[in-house]
Amino acid sequence: MKKNLGVFPAQFPMPVLIVAAYDEAGIPNAMNAAWGTICDSDKIALIIDEDHKTTKNIRVSGAFTVELADRKTMAPADFFGIATGNKMENKFEKSGMTCTKSAFVNAPVIDAFPVTMECELCEIVNSKSLHAVVGRIVNVAAEEAVLDSDGKIDPKKIDAILFDQFRAGYYSVGEKVGQAWQTGKALM
Repeated sequence: MKKNLGVFPAQFPMPVLIVAAYDEAGIPNAMNAAWGTICDSDKIALIIDEDHKTTKNIRVSGAFTVELADRKTMAPADFFGIATGNKMENKFEKSGMTCTKSAFVNAPVIDAFPVTMECELCEIVNSKSLHAVVGRIVNVAAEEAVLDSDGKIDPKKIDAILFDQFRAGYYSVGEKVGQAWQTGKALM
């Protein structure tokens, strides 16, 4: 029997996404954003507050990157969620991370993260119940170490971390347990 627990965001898993953008002076900032999802084959939606420094930077620059955090980058990823660029000057510098300017959009690619989506701003949806930044993915860059022999990203090699909203923990992605569009065919 299920027990009623009240209202809270009970979705699991949540990706640990690091969103980065330049300000008007070309200084990078980054934030940890678990509330984001792919919303089309070439678009990503980030449900992030309009008051975040990174959101302000995205409005200025018209571009951003989305990095997938992994076990090796867990500490800086968590720092990007704890520290706010609105109150901490040089937040990115204090993280110890380095970045390279994207060749595709006006946004920083954080060097240590294994997979980066380079995005141009499509729209900002601002309604009574939602504030979302929607970007068109113009390039995905991945470290060679996370690619398989066919040059495709291998989720097991990323060692991506997930956010647990139940207890505010991070978990690493486990083993493959099934094949999409195949596992359920027996029920057709």
